[in-house]
Amino acid sequence: MTKARLLRLSVVLVSIFMILLIIVYWDNVGTAHFYLHTSFSRPRSPGAIVAGEDWEALPDVDEFLAKLLSSSLKQNSSIPRKTEQLLVQGSNKPMVSNLEENVRGYDWSTHKDRNSLDQEKLQVERQRTLREFCANSSLTFPTKERSFDDIPNYELNHLIVDDRHGVIYCYVPKVACTNWKRVMIVLSESLLDQGVPYRNPLDIPREHVHNTSTHLTFNKFWRRYGKFSRHLMKIKLKKYTKFLFVRDPFVRLISAFRSKFELENEDFYRRFAIPMLKLYSNHTNLPTSVSEAFGAGLKVSFSDFIQYLLDPRTEKMAPFNEHWRQVYRLCHPCQIDYDFIGKLETLDEDAAYLLQLLKVDRLLRFPPSYRNRTASSWEDNWFAKIPLAWRQQLYKLYEADFVLFGYPKPENLLKD
Repeated sequence: MTKARLLRLSVVLVSIFMILLIIVYWDNVGTAHFYLHTSFSRPRSPGAIVAGEDWEALPDVDEFLAKLLSSSLKQNSSIPRKTEQLLVQGSNKPMVSNLEENVRGYDWSTHKDRNSLDQEKLQVERQRTLREFCANSSLTFPTKERSFDDIPNYELNHLIVDDRHGVIYCYVPKVACTNWKRVMIVLSESLLDQGVPYRNPLDIPREHVHNTSTHLTFNKFWRRYGKFSRHLMKIKLKKYTKFLFVRDPFVRLISAFRSKFELENEDFYRRFAIPMLKLYSNHTNLPTSVSEAFGAGLKVSFSDFIQYLLDPRTEKMAPFNEHWRQVYRLCHPCQIDYDFIGKLETLDEDAAYLLQLLKVDRLLRFPPSYRNRTASSWEDNWFAKIPLAWRQQLYKLYEADFVLFGYPKPENLLKD
């Protein structure tokens, strides 16, 4: 009888072990390739970014998975990859066919006249500001107090994972996310061109960049790993390098308006422009296509857009579109301890420093910035015809993004 029980127990243990092995070796771009080539996991002390090998205390299942994955890492760490042996030689200028990119154009200047930033101290300050306000009870906003486990799976769709280099990127639309997605594709080798992974980020067509099937994101873990998905997410969040890029919230709104409503965009016209024109401009019998509407001079105004954001009916119908959804709702900065916080205002310097820290600066260069980027100096003109009460309400709507990421309160827009 005792032998039978031992046999059953052995079968159960072996089955559990085999399930875990299947999870680990699920696919070629999954957790089995747990390569970590980053120069840091967490800062050990202020101003010092170093590689960390010690994992913090984890729940039992997490600890078991961590040890299993760690052993897999040791076995795979000696496997050479031709990706790391190549220095990407990008073309001098890309063939840009997309309308939006044609309108904006690329800035190919080297910016040699810019003052070099003390990036290390800058990162310490940005992370300190974020952590202090996440812990500060005087700043309140929806979802602030929830834990990572409380975040619904569908809200984790902006966290892109590169298992080859141990990187997690939370993308924020209108903050250079197209080019950062391109970088992630090159690093993870998740997209092939005639059977060969892309080497130059700008060679990747825009339509492929924003195809959700191109990227491994946290919200896809459930389909791959089932009930172990949250445990694996937590392990990766502890061990991988996590970064995001942010932007002045009001300037980001202007940029979103310019690209989605000032240019002919069929999808945004049907989903958003038609309802806005009906609700806030009293238009009826609107054309069904954006080209007809533009031809007739029917365009959403910036005032219509602001009214739409402030209208309580908007969120009742559906969550904000990702292009104007708050960063704290996209990237969960009070639940995820980001290692690097970049800003669009210092994009060139931040990007170069981050690629250097990740030890991938010899593999690729971050694509150049745009000549016609929406600037902070435009705010006064754009908001000049927006009523003061609306501006104040809008600030409250995006206050958490201003405060968490160290953007000054736009006092000139919030007072008569």
